[in-house]
Amino acid sequence: MICPQRILGLGSVEPYPRAAEEDVPVFNPDDFPKPTLVPVNGVQLEVFESGRDNAGNPIVLCHGWPEHAFAWRHQIPALVAAGYHVIAPNQRGYGRSSRPTEVTDYDIEHLSGDLIALLDHYGYEDAAFVGHDWGAFVVWGLTLLHPDRVNRVVALSLPYPERGEQPWVELMEATLGSDFYFVHFNRQPGVADAVLDEHTSQFLRNLYRKNQPPSQPEPGMAMINLARAATPLGEPIMSDGELAVFVSAFESSGFTASINWYRNVDRNWHLLADVDPIIRQPALMIYGDRDLVQRGENLTEFVPNVEVVNLDCGHWIQQEEPEETNQAILEWLGRQDATHSQTRPPTGAP
Repeated sequence: MICPQRILGLGSVEPYPRAAEEDVPVFNPDDFPKPTLVPVNGVQLEVFESGRDNAGNPIVLCHGWPEHAFAWRHQIPALVAAGYHVIAPNQRGYGRSSRPTEVTDYDIEHLSGDLIALLDHYGYEDAAFVGHDWGAFVVWGLTLLHPDRVNRVVALSLPYPERGEQPWVELMEATLGSDFYFVHFNRQPGVADAVLDEHTSQFLRNLYRKNQPPSQPEPGMAMINLARAATPLGEPIMSDGELAVFVSAFESSGFTASINWYRNVDRNWHLLADVDPIIRQPALMIYGDRDLVQRGENLTEFVPNVEVVNLDCGHWIQQEEPEETNQAILEWLGRQDATHSQTRPPTGAP
């Protein structure tokens, strides 16, 4: 979960109307595609694939933290029905995908390299990429590092990460303090990992919520506090059966590998120092109105071909509002496809 800024006095979020728990969209985990272990870039990725009959029209879905490809369960059928070959990996460190021991094996070069190798595995020169939360960061970074392999970008929650003059974690430490979870993960390695491993089910149950009542920030590290909280706030965004998929995955993998993504944030800042910072591909940015993640005030400076959609939800956009998310993505993709077909020269044209 990436929430570095409208927190701790840097912004406020009003509570939104309470919804009945029976309104939670339910998906039968048995209906999710069966995984395949795919060797890529020196690791194995657990990949959930659907719509192979639509080969030639790929779209890759990149989950966030602490998530799983199952976070896209509501989007995969809709994308397949719209004619896409959907590829949803558990990225390195998650699920049954490889979990390298070296922290630097989770930097943006490795994470984007995995996705490039995944395209190569399926025989694609390029694809549309959709990312939520940390997955959005990876998609932005991938597009900067390998612009020829990305034809369209859809980002949920996290806007383009402006690089700025100071490494990101250093900036967060100066402005948000040592207990901010990005900083804590880096400055006290292993401490939060152990707490989350000990309270996996409780942590994920408490995290995947919506409509939380307003409250003052508690002292200490937010993720540790959340893992130790006996009573969840607000309402769940998924059924117990759906939650069990996430819990089982993290009980098996632990949290350290996925938290290692955070331990490369400043390394990524350095790795992106010399790349062209402009995203020229068509892009769709989907914000949740109740999300704590700060919006990109300068988004169009770095992503000039972006459209912005706002949905009435919190951070877990595609799980809280699956139908609205699907509609936004599919309508935008449809407009892009129509524009592309109009500008494509006719068959046999010189």
